[in-house]
Amino acid sequence: MPVTIRDVARQARVSVSTVSRAISAPDLVRADTRERVLEVVRGLGYQPNPAARSLITGRTGNLGIVVPDLGNPFFPAVLLGVQARAREAGGSVFFCDSGQDPVLEEELIRTMARQVDGVVVCASALDDETLAELATLTTVVLVNRALPGVPSVLMDSASGMAAVVEHLAALGHRHCAYLNGPVRAWSNQFRRTGLREAARRTDVSLHELGPFDPTFAGGAQGVDAALAAGVTAIIAYNDLMALGVLSRLAELAVSVPERISVTGFDDILYAAMCGRPLTTVAMPAEAAGRAAVELLLDRLDHTDGAPGPALRELPTSLVIRATTAPPAGPAHR
Repeated sequence: MPVTIRDVARQARVSVSTVSRAISAPDLVRADTRERVLEVVRGLGYQPNPAARSLITGRTGNLGIVVPDLGNPFFPAVLLGVQARAREAGGSVFFCDSGQDPVLEEELIRTMARQVDGVVVCASALDDETLAELATLTTVVLVNRALPGVPSVLMDSASGMAAVVEHLAALGHRHCAYLNGPVRAWSNQFRRTGLREAARRTDVSLHELGPFDPTFAGGAQGVDAALAAGVTAIIAYNDLMALGVLSRLAELAVSVPERISVTGFDDILYAAMCGRPLTTVAMPAEAAGRAAVELLLDRLDHTDGAPGPALRELPTSLVIRATTAPPAGPAHR
């Protein structure tokens, strides 16, 4: 027979309600009593019933996460961090893929708000007003998106993109193309800020092309326009696009990096595994997922008091591999 809360109460010589408080609201129980109860809990291997506990605490123990594209290996890495930290806290995770559709994203968050204690929203494409309204329905933490009044985890994309430009400039590149990601993507705007500032500092002429889908096909689509501009380096919005760039350049018999350099962003697993390992910017995706849950739990634990900081900023780092080299002159088809 499974161990019940009554078994714990009987052996610890306390009431059932005291056992419940010792587990779900330990600050309300005297230290010596709490330790005695928890020792019995550990000894008997008691596992609280989640449904019963939710009636006491008002919390489900469930968290939600919405990502725009599970086909992009960057977002499963965030999910791994969310799951790991939620598991440590004794919680479960529901996850959904919005398919880069803002309408579906809003619908998913509204649905999740009725079933979970809070939602982590990655790279949201929603406007500020809608996001702010959704944050009144449940505890929301944003990843790679900033909004006043809503906790967020930011990875320093601007500095990462600046490091890309500085690396290319140090190699001697003066004409570079940037393949933009989605217009509505907050991270694209943030990356472009670092890109433009670094281009001005280093006297690099920047050709901004697109926007393109943040996919393999989107990257391949941008290559011909970049070559027509006579650039010596192509900077892609993310690694998936950069892999598409490499594929299209191979079709056109344009050698990398001898004729043209290519960089990505995110440092997904495939970036190091492709034929020419990709120069890119490493984004701490899993750490961002863990940090997002930390912020969410902090908000849930301080409903009656002052929570901790509402912003976590994580550094990025340039990873130099085999797709960048000094220019040999403009690339031609």
